[in-house]
Formats: sequence, C-alpha cells, structure tokens
Amino acid sequence: MESYQFETHINRFEDSDLWHFYIMVPDAVVHSLKPWGNRVVCTVNGHFSFQTAVLSAGERGYFININKDIRTKLDLNVNDELTIALTPDTSRYGLPVPEAFSELLQQDPEFEAVFHHLTLGKQRTLIYMISKFKTEVKQLEKLMILRNYLVSVKGKLDYKELNQAFKDSKK
Repeated sequence: MESYQFETHINRFEDSDLWHFYIMVPDAVVHSLKPWGNRVVCTVNGHFSFQTAVLSAGERGYFININKDIRTKLDLNVNDELTIALTPDTSRYGLPVPEAFSELLQQDPEFEAVFHHLTLGKQRTLIYMISKFKTEVKQLEKLMILRNYLVSVKGKLDYKELNQAFKDSKK
C-alpha cells in the first residue's frame, strides 16, 4: 500500500464553529490519494495512527481534523511540528468497529438491512457513538437501543430521537 509522508504543524481555525485544530495536507498528496477517496489512515510521528478523512477547506486547501482526544494523547499544541504519513483507508467503515457491533450485524438481518441502507457517513457516526462507551456491557446496552430504534423507524434516522431513546433507557 502506498504511503505519503510530509512535514506539517498543528493549526487552529479561528473562523469555524465545527472544526478547530487541524493539519494541512499538501495538494499533491490529496491528488495522489484521490483514486481511493478521502478516507485515510493518518500516522503521526511514526507511532500513533488513526482513521480519518481528508477534508476540503475550499480555497485554503485540504486538512485533517485533529480532535481533542488525539491532541491529549500526543500532547499536541498549536504550531507543534509533525511528521505525517497517510495511507488509503481500505476498511469497510473507515474506523474500528466494536466486536459487539460486528456480531449484531452478522446475527440480525433486520438490523443489518436498515443499517446498511444508511449513508456511509451515518454508519460511521453510529459506530463511533457506540465505540465511545468504555465497557463492552455499556456498548452492548446502547447498541441494543440503537438497533431497536433503527428498526422501529425503518432506518429513518433522527439523531434527536435516538439521543432521546438513549436518555429514556436510563429511566
């Protein structure tokens, strides 16, 4: 698999409510990755890798968001110099899938059908939501709520309704 390496530093968008900390990706690297799409595995300083997307900042070029979890794990601050290696992400979903999630998709055809009719972005968001729970027990509990919700609405996902279903389960 091809890898594209470059030097960069952490930046901060001052004019965005959505994105805050990021690294710029050289245009030449982005164009080399295009045949595989925008999903990549990003390795920082040769030792920490994560799956992400290369996003467009319009005329400013392309960037990768560096969230708080990553910045905390690597103790990164604005203007820190980094060596980045990017490889195309060829995984099915573009992020790690909790084992319980994979198992449920295999064992429950109704859930599998409604889940795979969602856009890839919505699939990733739901996988990410479930994976944020620390224990397998909590992941499984929330996964069953997600499953029941998606099946009941026949895949017509409304995040506010889903969050309410999560809250209602605590009662």
